[in-house]
Amino acid sequence: MDTEQWEGAAVPRELAEFLREAAEYRPVLLAGCVCEGCGGRAFTVWVDDSAGCAGRGCLRCGQLAFLADSAEVWVDAEPGAAECPCGGDEFEAAVAFSLTPDGSVRWVTVGLRCLRDGALGVYVDWKIDYVPTDHLLRAV
Repeated sequence: MDTEQWEGAAVPRELAEFLREAAEYRPVLLAGCVCEGCGGRAFTVWVDDSAGCAGRGCLRCGQLAFLADSAEVWVDAEPGAAECPCGGDEFEAAVAFSLTPDGSVRWVTVGLRCLRDGALGVYVDWKIDYVPTDHLLRAV
């Protein structure tokens, strides 16, 4: 499988290309979502575009995790389960972190690939308006 690497988290080539295009080719760092509990790469994903947050649940072990700074707004959010147009709700996930010229994260973009039909989509993205942002890069 062709993959693009960043911080050891593999992102399949097709999903990486999709996320780079979605970020309009701004400088980005890509990180694939991998369950810390079991190493699984298949997830149910919840998103709230209004609040700017996303969380994922591992299909193998059930471990839950927030993406980027989502934990900070989750209590006030109204997340819904991500669903592909085909009706699938199981995904491979990756995050694109768009960077400012000084290397801070400016945008977080969550891309998903449906495990049923392979369709790609951006399910949520949000702007980061604070610094420092290094902690965001570890929360995928």
